[in-house]
Amino acid sequence: MSVRVLIDHRKTAQGKTTQAARHPEKAHRPDNPIARKPDWIRVKAPNHPVYHETRKLMRDNKLVTVCEEAACPNIGECWSQRHATMMIMGEICTRACSFCNVTTGLPHALDADEPNRVADAVGRLGLRHVVITSVDRDDLADGGARHFAEVIGAVRNASPETTIEVLTPDFLRKPGALEVVVEARPDVFNHNIETVPRLYTTIRPGARYYQSVRLLDRVKQLDPSIFTKSGLMLGLGEEKAELAQVMDDFRIADIDFITMGQYLQPTVKHAAVARFVTPDEFADYAAMARVKGFLQVSATPLTRSSYHADADFAALREAREAQLRNREAATHGQSEKVKTF
Repeated sequence: MSVRVLIDHRKTAQGKTTQAARHPEKAHRPDNPIARKPDWIRVKAPNHPVYHETRKLMRDNKLVTVCEEAACPNIGECWSQRHATMMIMGEICTRACSFCNVTTGLPHALDADEPNRVADAVGRLGLRHVVITSVDRDDLADGGARHFAEVIGAVRNASPETTIEVLTPDFLRKPGALEVVVEARPDVFNHNIETVPRLYTTIRPGARYYQSVRLLDRVKQLDPSIFTKSGLMLGLGEEKAELAQVMDDFRIADIDFITMGQYLQPTVKHAAVARFVTPDEFADYAAMARVKGFLQVSATPLTRSSYHADADFAALREAREAQLRNREAATHGQSEKVKTF
């Protein structure tokens, strides 16, 4: 039987969640009732033995995961396949986005041993592809860029065959930070734009839309071999024409991979769901994105940045290889035509 679930592993000693403590900046806001989810947004409660093994490994290695902190609906499926997205630099974020379930507050000092524990977990999980994300760390001079690089290096040393995807903050007003992460050479550099520019002041007030697009554009300028990726949440009140414009902005920045998924409201204090986008509409948006030239597109109600990331990376790499072959064939064809004259 399938059920609707919201998973929150952060409990008090009495077994109660502490949403007020997690989001003190939202306590004064009026409640937004959580709408009943449609039939197409249903997941099974996590009860697979491997799910519990994955959870135990995260606890044993003292690691934070975005799967838990963001209350991801896919956690049961992913962890049952030993796929966990590790969230480095703590569980407390310096931003207060109205869509996000991650705790807001003053973060703790960086843990110098965390890169080694992440690398150990990647090896023990046997991951072919790992996604590493983080909270925003506006309190740090480099926004945590050096720590990202250290984690990438530790994983490379421990599991050289594992491909690495990073999902980073925007490094707003952190000159030189992006370059540090790019120099560590992740295979995929992901930064989520999240929503259309018009909604930034209410949904992502601490960020700047064009800074985020520019970040990914700069990655390509620094190292064209790195795949770039970004994601959008749908159902926040965006219009189709606005999404089309964002896709065009992504392509101008040469972003390779776009993900689109349904926004799900974590608590009554978070931004309300404006509407539930149907699977058919997601299919239409996916078709639109493919026509615009993205190498890879993932667009379903339950799509999240790291959902099926290993299979998506394989498809992404194959798509680039096919693109290069086609270009070489076209260039060769043009050369042959020139020779005939």
